[in-house]
Formats: sequence, C-alpha cells, structure tokens
Amino acid sequence: MKPLLLAAGAAAAAWAARAAWDIPSTLGASVSSIKPYAGGAANYRGDRFHNTEPGVPLEAASVAALLFTAWRKRKEGHPAHPVPVLRPQTPSEPADLAVTWYGHASALVEIDGFLVLTDPVWSERVSPSALVGPARLHPVPLPLDELPEVDAVVISHDHYDHLDKPTIMSLVERQSTPFLVPLGIGAHLRHWGVPEHRIVELAWGASVSLSALGRERDGADLTLTCSEARHFSGRALVRNTTLWASWSIVGPTKRVYFGGDTGYTKAFAEAGAALGPFDLTLLPIGAYGDQWPDIHMNPEEAVRAHGDLCLGDAGHGVLVPIHWATFNLALHGWSEPVRRLVEAARAAGTAIAVPKPGERVDPALPAQADPWWKNVD
Repeated sequence: MKPLLLAAGAAAAAWAARAAWDIPSTLGASVSSIKPYAGGAANYRGDRFHNTEPGVPLEAASVAALLFTAWRKRKEGHPAHPVPVLRPQTPSEPADLAVTWYGHASALVEIDGFLVLTDPVWSERVSPSALVGPARLHPVPLPLDELPEVDAVVISHDHYDHLDKPTIMSLVERQSTPFLVPLGIGAHLRHWGVPEHRIVELAWGASVSLSALGRERDGADLTLTCSEARHFSGRALVRNTTLWASWSIVGPTKRVYFGGDTGYTKAFAEAGAALGPFDLTLLPIGAYGDQWPDIHMNPEEAVRAHGDLCLGDAGHGVLVPIHWATFNLALHGWSEPVRRLVEAARAAGTAIAVPKPGERVDPALPAQADPWWKNVD
C-alpha cells in the first residue's frame, strides 16, 4: 500500500508542478512596471483605470451564493453536441470587407485590402495555467502557423480570454506585425520579450495609422482608434492597472468596429458620431449575467449598440456576434446568447451574420440564414 501511496503522491506533485509551470511569467508585468506607461491617461487615478460610467459592484456577501450557482449550473454552458468547425479559406487578396471568426473574440478582419487580427487566443485554456481553467468547447479552426501575414494585431484588454501569452509569443516569432494595445498592456508584452518597436500603446480616443507604422499598401492607409469600453482588467488579484478598450478600424471606404469585451455604454453612440457609421460591427453577446450587468453586454444590448454605432440606423451594416460559443464563462446556456440575438435583431431590423467557428462572412454576398446552433444544443 505504501508504494502505491508514494506513487500517487509523486503523480499529484508532478501534476501540480505542471499546472503551476510558467504561471509567474504568464501573469504578466508587475504593477510598478505598468505604472510608468499608464499615468498620463485622463481616467487613471490612484494607480488604477476607471470607467467613465459608474457600475454596480458585486456585493461581497453574494460571492458565496454566486460560486454555488456556478457550480450547480456548470454544465448548462456546454453544448450537447460537437460545435461545427470550418477550416478557414482566406482569399489570396484581402477583400474590401469581410471577417473570419475563429471563436470567442478572435477574428481576422479584411478591410480595404488590409488584414487585422483581433484578440488572438489559440490556447486550449484561458487561464494562467495550461492544465486548470475554462477549456475550449471547440477546436481552433486554423493552426497559428497557417495564419496569413497580418497588418496589425489589436488587443482589447488583458484578461486571459483576450490576451494569451503563448499565442502572442508565436505571433512574435512567425510574423512582423505590430501589436496595438490599450495603455499598460505594453508592459505585459515587454515582460514577455516582445520587441519595443512592435508595441503601440494608446489611450481612449487616440489613433494610429498603418502608414505611420510602415504598413501601408499601394498608397492606401488604415486608421485604428482605441475606443472607450466599459469593462475592467487584471490578470491576478489586483484589478484595473491596465486599460480596456474597443477598437474602431477605418479605411478609405469601409469602417469596422471591434467591441472586444464591454458592457453597454454611451461611448458607442459617441464612436458612431465621431467615426461611423460602421459597415461591420463585431460585438460581444455572451458571458452576461444579472450579477455583473455593467461589464458584459447581453444580446439585446448588442443590437442596441450596433444601432448606436450606425448613427441610429439599426439597419445599416452587419452585426457579427463574438464572445460566445467557445468558452463557458457565465451562468447562461450555451446557445442562449445567439437565440436572444436573433429575436432582438429581427425586432430591430438589424442584419446579422452568425458564422460557425472558422467561417468567413462577406457582407457583399447574400446572407445565409443557417441556424446551425440548433443542431448543437
């Protein structure tokens, strides 16, 4: 019996060592390393970033009840059948407007001949540990080494389901693209060895053109604006030391808005008025809950946000939902976000396209009304 107990103990210790491996590095930069790059922002006070609109905090007394509910409903956020995944077919030349959704908030945007990659996460888990934490509900549609050369990578914030160290390091090795990030996140990238010349840090409202980064094409240019979002940040116990954002991507003829991860905010209407109307919006529809109403939009709010971004014209452009289907991060059912989205979009007259993971959406082609998620529940 004793040898068996020793063997079991050794196996447990080995597993714990593997689970903890690289966690200190994956956590990212220290607060002291971040602070020098964050201090100039208007919404940075007391060594922390703040939302413009106050939110409703989660009461400490409700945490135990929330954890119990999460444990009781842990299976509801999983699909009953395999999620269909398509192998992406990226054209040899980027289109004027298209998007390929890889799952969650990872997407490849084609706009006016440029390629922009959003919140790339290729890891199996969204966690500081490779063995513990929310796991994928479907495979990645495309190996990272088959991704075409992109003109820019934009990051919305530093949560693990949006900023993934292994993916970032692979992109550093395989591509020459710059990383556009909100203030403070550059410290994480520097901590991981990303070259300084490939890091562009911006505050809300600040813009950068690809020509300024040496990435123009045939005289054409693209302007990317770090846009206000309503969320929070943090990779460990300390929150809000780095900024969170959405991104406006504006070319000579087309305009795309990438929401990242955000609650509903008046900043959508402000972005629409300043940079819209947008022809394509990528907006989060999942991981919402009554316990955190201000930091994650629900599907109805996503439809409302699309209208704001299109200057009050809910029928302009196409809404492509993101931040659902890939990781179980909330208490709702797996397909609830998209079912609610379809109903809300129909009521508002909003055009939506709901791609399978790996599917490319071309707004110029007739929409394919394929309720594929109904075969997954």
